Amino acid sequence: AYERTCRYLTKKSNSVVVSVGYRLAPEYPYPAQFEDCVTATIHFMRTAQDYGVDPSRIIICGDSSGGTLTAAVAQALGNRRDLPKLRAQILIYPYSQCVDFNLPSYQQNKRIPILLKERTISLGLKYLNKDLSLMEPIFKGCHIPEDLKQKYQKWVSSD
Repeated sequence: AYERTCRYLTKKSNSVVVSVGYRLAPEYPYPAQFEDCVTATIHFMRTAQDYGVDPSRIIICGDSSGGTLTAAVAQALGNRRDLPKLRAQILIYPYSQCVDFNLPSYQQNKRIPILLKERTISLGLKYLNKDLSLMEPIFKGCHIPEDLKQKYQKWVSSD
């Protein structure tokens, strides 16, 4: 599905683009996808010069679940001293905020296809290999302990 996009990016940016074909859920439950992406990224970072790529100029990118995986890979590799630092990460509509599903952006877009609020939560639960019976408590915000809600209030708030 992404071959044309990757070819376009390669041509327009005069860059090397590596697309990771990670294993998909539900056949391969989480964290298989994350492990595939971390393994592929580490391998490429260690062998980048073999492909004529400056290891200090590596950017990782993903959209939707791939954006979520991109953020997770960047965090996992952030403090590694045995690898070059990533130059940047590009996150295109990642699933990265699941603390509060009642923020204005969720309210404004809750009925917009293709990522309806209910579908977003169900896909997140499936991705994490969790039971869909958790949807109702998540809608109500019961999935986050009150002390953590207070802790993250300054970052995750409708204010």
